[in-house]
Amino acid sequence: MKEMLFDRLDRFGWYALLMAMAGDVLISWILPVFYKDYSCLKFSISALGNPQSPVRIPFNIWMLVEGILFLLSQPVLYKCFHDTSHGLTNVLIAFTAIFAIGACIFTCFFSVNESKDIVTVASKIHGFGSVLGFMLFLFVPLIVAILSFKENDVTVGIISIISFVVSFFFFVLFVMADKPEFSNTRLGNEGLWQRLNLVFMYVPLIIVAIKNIMSGMK
Repeated sequence: MKEMLFDRLDRFGWYALLMAMAGDVLISWILPVFYKDYSCLKFSISALGNPQSPVRIPFNIWMLVEGILFLLSQPVLYKCFHDTSHGLTNVLIAFTAIFAIGACIFTCFFSVNESKDIVTVASKIHGFGSVLGFMLFLFVPLIVAILSFKENDVTVGIISIISFVVSFFFFVLFVMADKPEFSNTRLGNEGLWQRLNLVFMYVPLIIVAIKNIMSGMK
């Protein structure tokens, strides 16, 4: 009975992680349908929560839910990897938690403005939390790769390394897109680069979550 309960709790943690990542990608493409002047290619995801946005409320609620889902997944991530490397697992947990709080929960309570020229205390807090969260989470695929190689899981290790390189590439493009000299060029697709960056950052954790869910069903 106790083993069954722990097994269900583990599955819940993995499902929470999958819902957070899948929802983040889907919501960032679905909500713009209801925001007439919003471009998924040009605008960052956080712009969906600006004070003038018609989808501000559902977006902010989702960001809070997403952050909570990430935090609820921390116990299973720890349980999955701590025997392989206690130190690396703690770093993985810390980076994921900071992303959940800084890039998700902070976004719910501290929104950016419709124009980047308007700077408020809320937008500054949002910017700090989001930048810190994204920069740390960027290295999650690399950490998962190292942990996977330590476990002799070469397939997940290689996929995670590739995901890290590709996500880093899109992160660089995302940063460059914010520069005035690139705003009217193809490099100016800030929203597209951010969304692709997220997808590849999530890939390793998606694979790990699905593998653990499937193994728990056997």
